[in-house]
Amino acid sequence: MAPKHDINKVGSESSDFPILCETCLGPNPYVRMTRQEFGQECKICNRPFTVFKWNPGDGGRFKKTEICTTCAKIKGTCQTCLLDLEYGLPVQVRDAALGRKNEAPSSDINKQYYIQNLEAQMEKSDSGIAYDAQLANAAGKEMLKTLARNDPYYKRNRPHICSFFLKGECTRGDACPFRHEKPESGVGPVRGNVQQSMQDRYYGRNDPAAKKILGQVAEAKGLKAPEDKAITTLLFLGVPKCEEGDVRTALAGAVPSVEPAQIRSVSIVGPSNSVFVNFADRGSAERVAEALSAQGGIEVDGKRAKVVWGRSRKKAAA
Repeated sequence: MAPKHDINKVGSESSDFPILCETCLGPNPYVRMTRQEFGQECKICNRPFTVFKWNPGDGGRFKKTEICTTCAKIKGTCQTCLLDLEYGLPVQVRDAALGRKNEAPSSDINKQYYIQNLEAQMEKSDSGIAYDAQLANAAGKEMLKTLARNDPYYKRNRPHICSFFLKGECTRGDACPFRHEKPESGVGPVRGNVQQSMQDRYYGRNDPAAKKILGQVAEAKGLKAPEDKAITTLLFLGVPKCEEGDVRTALAGAVPSVEPAQIRSVSIVGPSNSVFVNFADRGSAERVAEALSAQGGIEVDGKRAKVVWGRSRKKAAA
């Protein structure tokens, strides 16, 4: 039998079955799929891959795989919705809670080299995957368990809302394949560059759904971002005796996406066992606050410290 990958198909991928979550697969255990080898380019690595299409159930829209199995294994996600397979949450939420950093390159040439190396690693590993959930923050894993959706959410397979209906211009009536209903308050279809939004979701950056979840967690933990946009300082309470380098190392380990240049200053107040960390911009401070709230605080020199927002300075009297 000929090998699955021959010399004429370098840079492509063939697979016998997709990697899907229960929601995308649907409730029918005898679902029928069509399989098209090298049917389209992966939305992440741009390599041709085997595309699977199926109907997840009555009243659902036809679905298909959007990324290749290699990219799905690298991040531990579903090939269709790109949500984490273990927790059913956006990658950005998972990586923030577990303190994982996105190391994938952005250029196409480096991306192909990066993926080839990971493929070689996965072939040698016992699990056959690159993502290792065991190398993670214990408090973050507990937080993810509380946020995880344990049961399939089949409503996600429904047809999209008809944009013409929302404008009052749809003339197809019952023959329209889209839903004729008003979206929930504050929820609507996200428009824009589909491929870019796929990459953002996969790499865990600028994901609206993830930002909403992390915001809710931060608010529940008392870390809701203050309205004063000038506040860019986080306060660590209950920190043991330490040096500035210890705080920076703890931050780099808990939130790997934060660059050293984004931390403007670190002020240690020994008598009160607290540390003021001032960031270069508000966005960096918010990302760190969201990640640390999901992790249940920050661990400095073996001791877990509480994290709160700093307060705005009182204006001097005229």
